[in-house]
Amino acid sequence: MNLKNVFILAFGLLLTVPAFAQGNILNAKTPDEMFESTDEQKANDNDNPLPYGYVEKRDVLWAKNTWEVVDLDERINFPLYYPIDTLNIGSDRRSLYDVLIKNIKDGTIDAVYSDSYFTEKITLDDIAGALVATDTTDDGFREMNEGLPISDYNIETRRVAADNIEAYHIRGYWYIDKRQGELKYRLLGLAPVSRDANFLDDDTVNSIELFWVWFPGARDVLHKAKAFNRKNTSMPISFDHLLNSRRFNGVVYKEDNVQGDRRVKDYISNNAMMQLMESNRIKEQIRNIEQDLWNY
Repeated sequence: MNLKNVFILAFGLLLTVPAFAQGNILNAKTPDEMFESTDEQKANDNDNPLPYGYVEKRDVLWAKNTWEVVDLDERINFPLYYPIDTLNIGSDRRSLYDVLIKNIKDGTIDAVYSDSYFTEKITLDDIAGALVATDTTDDGFREMNEGLPISDYNIETRRVAADNIEAYHIRGYWYIDKRQGELKYRLLGLAPVSRDANFLDDDTVNSIELFWVWFPGARDVLHKAKAFNRKNTSMPISFDHLLNSRRFNGVVYKEDNVQGDRRVKDYISNNAMMQLMESNRIKEQIRNIEQDLWNY
């Protein structure tokens, strides 16, 4: 096969993939069929995430761990936040938090930890206190004082939902593969950040990391879950692809260092502008490592 035929074949594949993606809507005879995969889609879908290549320890010339905060108020990070109202939307569209919490409850994701160092594994019961809060209304207390059983409608239950998530904390590993002479990034874990369920309406309470998910152990789930593609709605992107390709904006709040991985705010306090500049300095320092490989 000559080079011309290769280009023609590749161009034809690019044209057919969107056609398959739109086949659900264009060929649906009932509303339910809009969300069903066609035979062509099932035949062409790769149901597994692209596996990471094995990297020998001796091939890592340089490496650095970084922790970043992904602010969900930023427009570029909206695909990680929305949709937050799922009553009138298809079951194939869910926010990243909904995907994580559903699969943690189902047991599909079991690599859940208490912190970003992944030393203490936890269960859903361990984090239930931060995710769910119950309170008794005034009428319920009145019933209790009168010696009556508290009615179910006098007990309020609040749960941390997708719209309560303010940000994600992510930990990643930057390294230079000397075999390829290239700077690469490997996402290690992520944590949804929200106020505790008991203090969702209290602006004076700081947000917390609800739990940490070991990313490589959740890739199969995140590969099947799709995020909205604002550039082409017929081609949704998987959360696995979105996160691995760093299609988000993050601000570095910590790096591994001799001071015990201290945070930026620990040595630059009460100055948000200087903290942001320090984050950019760390990013630039990492980028320059690769550039300096080719300078003499």
